[in-house]
Amino acid sequence: MAMSNLLYPLNPTTFTLSRKPLHSPFLSSFPNQPCLITLTNFATKPRNKIPTKPRRSEHITAKSNGDNPADTSDRLISAVCYFYPFFDGIQYGKYVITQFTPIQAAIQPLVPAIRVFKSFPFNGFLVFLTLYFVVVRNQNFSRYVRFNTMQAIVLDVLLIFPDVLERSFNPRGGLGLDLLMSLDSTVFLFLFVSLIYGSSSCLLGQLPRLPIVADAADRQVL
Repeated sequence: MAMSNLLYPLNPTTFTLSRKPLHSPFLSSFPNQPCLITLTNFATKPRNKIPTKPRRSEHITAKSNGDNPADTSDRLISAVCYFYPFFDGIQYGKYVITQFTPIQAAIQPLVPAIRVFKSFPFNGFLVFLTLYFVVVRNQNFSRYVRFNTMQAIVLDVLLIFPDVLERSFNPRGGLGLDLLMSLDSTVFLFLFVSLIYGSSSCLLGQLPRLPIVADAADRQVL
């Protein structure tokens, strides 16, 4: 109980500051030594608040020459480049196209261009050399065009893996044929979706980044 009275006194003492001089018997015993008691108020200065910069939302837009947005010609060139891997890998859709009529109807207008592309065995290799050395390595084109072109080239290069697998593993039926059909259909659908996403994004002036190939394209484009 005594300890609680020390910590929390019941009758708190009230101190009153007065401007009148202090008179005390003890102080009056020193008449020749005036005592001055000065009370100094220490005003605490408010701390300077560190100004915080408002966060700016990051938004990546397509850039062409300098700081200008991609112009119409850059968008068209970039959109056309995504047809290259799709034409080169159209054979992987032999199972999907015959089963789904909407996909067949969507590809029907591209049949003449696909026939021209497939008419010569080295057309794919010639297009690869043209796009890489004439477009990607040409600094006269904007980085927007070179990046999208490089994405299309990397996507086409990846078609080597399913081609080698299909040539080495060519089942005639059973579970092996089902796995081969699933692999071909997956490759074709990925090419088809990449064509729609890449071309439409370029036409809208946006920068498409395809999974798997976008980082490789970044490393190749200086």
